[in-house]
Amino acid sequence: MADLKIRVFKNGESDPKKTVTIPGGVLKIAAKLIPKKAANALQEKGIDIAEIVRLSDDPDARGTLIKVEEHDENETIEIALE
Repeated sequence: MADLKIRVFKNGESDPKKTVTIPGGVLKIAAKLIPKKAANALQEKGIDIAEIVRLSDDPDARGTLIKVEEHDENETIEIALE
């Protein structure tokens, strides 16, 4: 199972200002612990946590899955399986 990486970049910078790693071994459990408010916010951006968990078991599903550009906040959020 792949690790889930969430990186936050300030636009124009190549190094992330934040990185969150959820190890693949606990990804299914961690997904259930996400507060409903946060899960709903992700869902509003088109991010389906259950699908990401499912993809983490697929060895062909690696790399960046989602890139969200927050223009008002001048940052980019990248979600990847590694």
